[in-house]
Amino acid sequence: MSFFTKKNYFILFLLTFIAFSIFSQDNTIYIWKSIKEMKNEPSVMFHHKPTVESKHVAVIICPGGSYHHLGLYNEGYTTAKWFSSIGCDAFVLKYRTNESGYTHPAMLQDIQRAIQLIRENSDKYNIDKNKIGVIGFSAGGHLVAMAGEFGESHNELSKLGIKTDVSLRPDFVMPIYPVVSMQEDISHKWSKKSLLGKNPTQEQIDEFSLELSVPSSMPPTYIVVAKDDNVVNYENSLRLYDALKNKNIPNCELHLYEWGKHGFGMLNNDFMKNFHWNETLKEWLYKIGIL
Repeated sequence: MSFFTKKNYFILFLLTFIAFSIFSQDNTIYIWKSIKEMKNEPSVMFHHKPTVESKHVAVIICPGGSYHHLGLYNEGYTTAKWFSSIGCDAFVLKYRTNESGYTHPAMLQDIQRAIQLIRENSDKYNIDKNKIGVIGFSAGGHLVAMAGEFGESHNELSKLGIKTDVSLRPDFVMPIYPVVSMQEDISHKWSKKSLLGKNPTQEQIDEFSLELSVPSSMPPTYIVVAKDDNVVNYENSLRLYDALKNKNIPNCELHLYEWGKHGFGMLNNDFMKNFHWNETLKEWLYKIGIL
């Protein structure tokens, strides 16, 4: 369903054009344009090519924003710039959010479509189709973890009549200060409302509490969070990590920092200067054979 008037489409086009200029991506991919029933949906990927020798790796980046809006610069563009600097193709996903009236399954549809398009066009992008990962921040962290957990069990594309022979499961998952649980005690209420609406059922709450639904096929997962996170309770990350360990998912790591709060992204801030968390992440990518 589209929630945009002609006037709003013009505003969206203008803002998107400005974003293109500021964020200087190499290519813009309108992920639904070839699907008749979905062609007016506003979801796009901003493709940033490697600025050094290609590692034939793709990373889909999902900024946060409580499933309501998106931090495209501090969590999108800066992350893409870093990944491209280490030889990866970075795709910033501007997925649909509640700011424009969307709830589930729009967000999951968008990330599954992104994975499908990159995997189907891996030769075109000079990417190893078995090295396609996802990184997300805050609510975007929930989205990428959901992509890892639901890639084989919740095919939202097939419900739209889209057939594909490629897997919708990412090969590695990186939730950063993520929303994880929809349970009352530690849920991020704004994200919960934006994703599931005002009155979700207990069944929905349980289904989208990702600590309760880790499959045995979950990809390697790298979690980053600070103990003093003042937006999303860091217990979310602990519960996800415990669930991963209980399922014996290999190559999973939790990096828990004493301070850093929420939203540090890959900006050149005090947290980055003190901990260089992206360099530790790069070591993990080498460890699991992605780089």
